[in-house]
Amino acid sequence: MRRISVNYLPLAAVLLALGSTVSLAGGQMGGMGGQGGYGGGGGRPGGMNQPGEEIQTAPRADKPDAAAKKAYNAGVKSLNKAKEYEAAAASAPNEDKKNAALEKKNDAYGRALDQFTLALSNQGDMYEAWNNVGYIHLRLGAYAEAVDDYNHTLAMKPDLPEAIEHRAEAYVAIDRLDEAKVAYMDLFNHEPKLAEQLMLPMQQWLIDHRANPNGMRISDIDAFDKWLHERDGIAKQAASLPQ
Repeated sequence: MRRISVNYLPLAAVLLALGSTVSLAGGQMGGMGGQGGYGGGGGRPGGMNQPGEEIQTAPRADKPDAAAKKAYNAGVKSLNKAKEYEAAAASAPNEDKKNAALEKKNDAYGRALDQFTLALSNQGDMYEAWNNVGYIHLRLGAYAEAVDDYNHTLAMKPDLPEAIEHRAEAYVAIDRLDEAKVAYMDLFNHEPKLAEQLMLPMQQWLIDHRANPNGMRISDIDAFDKWLHERDGIAKQAASLPQ
């Protein structure tokens, strides 16, 4: 598995800096602003005004929920464009076209990340946005950040198998093999197609670490090799049984 070194702040930290509160329990994450909600409550801190004082109000283009939906929809469009550019790069006839498509892909992923972050700053319990942010970080090689994003996603929506699979891919990339194996077994029992999908980066991890242990003990690599061989055999046996 090719590693890309990318430095990101965890999105939860970014949202806290923007004024949102993040809850792994899946509770409502507050929007920007203090007492009185998004946009404040008047001319004094906390929305307090003196008796007889005229309350100044400022028009706002979008309420938090509407702003979140608008930013989320824009993010989905940018994410779809990124996937199109990714596919174009994979099928490019020459290196120049491939590099041009990859540059556009990265730009589109970055734009989508900004848009989903904006959505979450207005509505922090939007698990769909957390899920998409996790996917973007995964594709950009920011694996630790992807794990954090999927932790938020699954805290709010535990029965989202694609998030379990993608988080497990990130686990594999940062050598958290025990957690990846737990995810595989969960998927094997409930979503075998996704377990099959997860097996591919696991097998690639083994190939890469056979060539270069990258700090892993040989005994641990051997143990993972044995586990993969056993699981692959069980999966093939299960697939051969009459449905």
